[in-house]
Amino acid sequence: MVNILLVCMGNICRSPMAASVMHAEVVRRQLTDRVALDSAGTYGAHQGEKADRRAVALAQARGYEQIVNERARKVTEDDFERFDLILAMDLDNLTNLQRVCPAEHRHKLHLFLEYAGVEERTEVPDPYYGNEAGFEAVLRLCEQGVDGVLKRVVQVG
Repeated sequence: MVNILLVCMGNICRSPMAASVMHAEVVRRQLTDRVALDSAGTYGAHQGEKADRRAVALAQARGYEQIVNERARKVTEDDFERFDLILAMDLDNLTNLQRVCPAEHRHKLHLFLEYAGVEERTEVPDPYYGNEAGFEAVLRLCEQGVDGVLKRVVQVG
């Protein structure tokens, strides 16, 4: 079993969207016995909140129902031990994770899109302060990235 943690800043937009897309693909590809996942944020102000309503509406419209179960939480010390792969949505959050991650677990930290092999971008932009188009762009990047991550994890894991 490969345990994957998807991380953004507040855990209400990007990482819940990515987790929902990945959950759907894990089920579709019949990988539930090989891949487990969760999402979290490096910033804890939204602790316990549901995903942003714009993210929820868009994800549900595309059939990613898992997003309604997502609740914001902050990355904990235990996460570095518990997860095999920790994928940050952008460089700021990767840097924040590297700052608090014990040295023996730093090899688990990667950028989501880079790890997925998406060549045209390295970061998933934060759509929070933007419009619906920003959320749509993020969902497309999540869909693209999830495919690459799962292909890599299934080969390795």
